[in-house]
Amino acid sequence: MTKVIDIIQGKSAPFASFELVPPLKGSDINKLYRAIEPLMEFAPPFINITFHRDEIEYRQKADGRFEKVILTKRPGSVAIAAAIMKRFPVEVVPHLICGGHTRHQLENDLIDLNFLDIQNVMALRGDAIPGEKYFTGEPDGHSYSCDLVQQIHRMNKGVYLDDSLTDAVHTNFCIGVAAYPEKHYEAPNLEMDIENLKRKVEAGADYIVTQMFFDNRKFFRFVGKCREAGIQVPIIPGLKPISTRKHIEMLPRAFGIDLPQELMQEIRKCKDDREIYQTGIEWCTAQSRELLAHGAPAIHYYTMGKADNVREILKRAF
Repeated sequence: MTKVIDIIQGKSAPFASFELVPPLKGSDINKLYRAIEPLMEFAPPFINITFHRDEIEYRQKADGRFEKVILTKRPGSVAIAAAIMKRFPVEVVPHLICGGHTRHQLENDLIDLNFLDIQNVMALRGDAIPGEKYFTGEPDGHSYSCDLVQQIHRMNKGVYLDDSLTDAVHTNFCIGVAAYPEKHYEAPNLEMDIENLKRKVEAGADYIVTQMFFDNRKFFRFVGKCREAGIQVPIIPGLKPISTRKHIEMLPRAFGIDLPQELMQEIRKCKDDREIYQTGIEWCTAQSRELLAHGAPAIHYYTMGKADNVREILKRAF
């Protein structure tokens, strides 16, 4: 198995990687396979698989009382990662999140991944539970992703939570982390957000993948500030093509990002979602070409399980 950092450093030309979501509970995994198959013609060296924490709903019972129900909507991330690697010639990067997990649960997931010879993980804090304003970690969990990175890095050195273990196996995980060219929505400013990113790198992160952005100037400024702060690991830009009018409202609200005025002017000219879909392809293609021309080692595409527009962008840009 190949580590993502070795892929990045060993490639003589830039490449594309992709991020997909696991199927909903009760769905057929073949739906995920069908989303991956069209992308394989571009020989992605790795694919990220997101993880979604449990959600909480309050359902009214027949007697009028409400009961708390915990819902796992997209289970099976570890098994899905193994299934994809068995089916396709590609490395898989499962996401691990602090939200909803204790340190012991995370350690067990890492042990499972190690047994499956999956050596790449993306360490994330995760979002707050829907309906809650602020993120809250588990009582025996992590509140910050840098602490999760540190836990993984310690396992790579053979240090587990049970300090009575002797001669424990050293895991061999390559650790990716997230970054935000326009800053994380909770950070006071970009400079402090970059300080937090540096802590993740110092804790053991091997490379960085950014949140989606639609203005390359912000990415170039962000990379410059990272280098000035002493962050030297590879930084992979993350892109997502806009495909519907709903994205114009949803993406800024969900991810704390701006849509450039030039893009909005083009979208306003569109009569329907079909034209917006094409505009999204053209904008993301132009972004991709400029990023590649400026030396990006790779581009990470957020597909959300829909590959047609990303395939068209790759045909035009790579």
